[in-house]
Amino acid sequence: MKFITPGKLVYWNGKPMLVLELKGFTEAILRSVENGSTSIARVCDLYLSPADETQKHSGKHLIAEDKEWQLALDRFEVIKPLLNNPGRTENDVRQIAKSQGKGTTTVYRWLKRFEETGLVSSLLRQPREDKGNNKLSNEVEELINVQIESVYLKQERPSVLKLYRIIKAECMEADLPVPHKNTVYARVRKIEEKELVRKRIGPKSAKQQFQPVTGKFPGADYPNAVVQMDHTPVDLIIVDEEHRLPIGRPYLTIAIDVATKMISGFKVTLDPPSASSVGLCCAHAIVPKENWLAKRDIDAEWPIYGKMEKIHVDNGKDFHSNMLKRACQQHNIILEYRPKGQPNYGPHVERAFRTFMQEVQDIPGTTFSSVKDKLDYDSEGNACMTLSELEQWFTVFVVYCYHHRPHKGINDIPPIKLYTEAIFGDKDKPGIGLPAPIEDEETLRLDFTPYIERTVQRQGVVIDKIHYYSDVLRKWIEAKDPTDPSKKRKFIFARDPRDISVVYFFDPDTLKYVSIPYLHTSHPTISLWELKAVVKSLKEKEHYAVDEDAIFKGIQKMRQIEGEAIEKTRLAKQQRASEKRKRRMSERRNNWTVEHTTPLPSPPNEPIDDEVDDIEPFSDVEFS
Repeated sequence: MKFITPGKLVYWNGKPMLVLELKGFTEAILRSVENGSTSIARVCDLYLSPADETQKHSGKHLIAEDKEWQLALDRFEVIKPLLNNPGRTENDVRQIAKSQGKGTTTVYRWLKRFEETGLVSSLLRQPREDKGNNKLSNEVEELINVQIESVYLKQERPSVLKLYRIIKAECMEADLPVPHKNTVYARVRKIEEKELVRKRIGPKSAKQQFQPVTGKFPGADYPNAVVQMDHTPVDLIIVDEEHRLPIGRPYLTIAIDVATKMISGFKVTLDPPSASSVGLCCAHAIVPKENWLAKRDIDAEWPIYGKMEKIHVDNGKDFHSNMLKRACQQHNIILEYRPKGQPNYGPHVERAFRTFMQEVQDIPGTTFSSVKDKLDYDSEGNACMTLSELEQWFTVFVVYCYHHRPHKGINDIPPIKLYTEAIFGDKDKPGIGLPAPIEDEETLRLDFTPYIERTVQRQGVVIDKIHYYSDVLRKWIEAKDPTDPSKKRKFIFARDPRDISVVYFFDPDTLKYVSIPYLHTSHPTISLWELKAVVKSLKEKEHYAVDEDAIFKGIQKMRQIEGEAIEKTRLAKQQRASEKRKRRMSERRNNWTVEHTTPLPSPPNEPIDDEVDDIEPFSDVEFS
């Protein structure tokens, strides 16, 4: 992780500056390296390198072959100990290079490339003209892998030299070229250490050596070291934006910083937990929250942001998507899965969910936590909050209440206080500094957005029966796969499920995302949730073709039905109210008549005059 601390060299408006002091979470006092003048700048405007190299490498992780991507990860593992050592010396670099069988110059080159961008994709191998030469044949590669598995990974623990001699003998017998001894050593070094111990020593030793000790969560010693993520259905029925009719229970995805218990980010959605909600929550946790709060007119601090070192999740399939794995690898984030049968690894996010649901159960429309608690409460009849209003309510609760309440898990200290002390330090220890700003927030969001691979046709690209087109796609129409000309080339399209009127095409030439709108721009903006609903409805109709026209006719019809339903409901309510008023007025008239036509009792000892006519109401009023 990279931090901005006093004394750090940063770049502001393209000029080198030294950080003199941090003023809260948003501003820093700077001194110019060139002329010594001082300035105050927003932290989000500071960069750790003179030029934004991120765009040069952004997106490479999406198109890299699995083997090439693994090579970049291996290179990153080589330099990782040096990245975590800010006071490294030339001797440190030389020792790492020697232990890994690499040249010192090569290691320095990898360090420079990674530190300029902070992205693992910067370590991808550069294309070479002699690519493909001096490589082992597939037969030799397969033979080496088989012998490693059958000979080396055994509890008898033979040496690498013995392994090499066996491989050499097998190659000579099969009349195959003999690989160099260093090649075999390199293959062995690539074996994961945990796997090596498990097979050569035993599962018990591997568990004792590599499994974390239960108790305090390991590694969560400072902000953004470990962030836990999970989902839960919200104990609340929400209504739609237009007609305020009940539409069901939403799902909440949160990311919580284990060290400080600060909520790093969240996402509320109507869709069940998926890679989409995970990605949106990750992006929200990483980027600064100033714009988010300003759009919602919330005047409060939500200072936690920045790339976390590790994301800790359960074993749900929504956390196993290829998009999430590659996005985390690209941004040097460890994606760690919770060990099965060890509940002590997931209590932080579970406790937060319980706190939030207790607050939600005070809102009209709550479903409570169980049927027993709900009794005969009409959740749908009392529902009043829309999805956006719930999002607003949850944001206010987090920044005004949750972050400022004492937390039992951190010795009754409010999370915001613990976070502030960790960033700026106290009298006993220095702070770690502010997280480095995100230089390209839009690209980061798209990196954590689910993507689809599609070919480009003359009509553009078709995703879920909907056509998209832009002139940017023209050069890629009917493009051939560069590795297999007999197949059409597939391209990456990212899509925000909240608004699928636009998809984002990853251009392999510029390595940037480009927005691609509907081919038919007259179509209305819809969400992926609406699309799935109408497609499901169409498929249930026998012999009904599902195509783009049918989909948007279905969308139009659904919205028309919703409009008619709310109008009928409004008229029915008016009719019931009108009948109620009529009954009430009739009852009032009847009561008036009874009160004014009943004869008054005669005074004692006075005769009753039977000749007096009954007086009708208003009988003495003359009408002209």
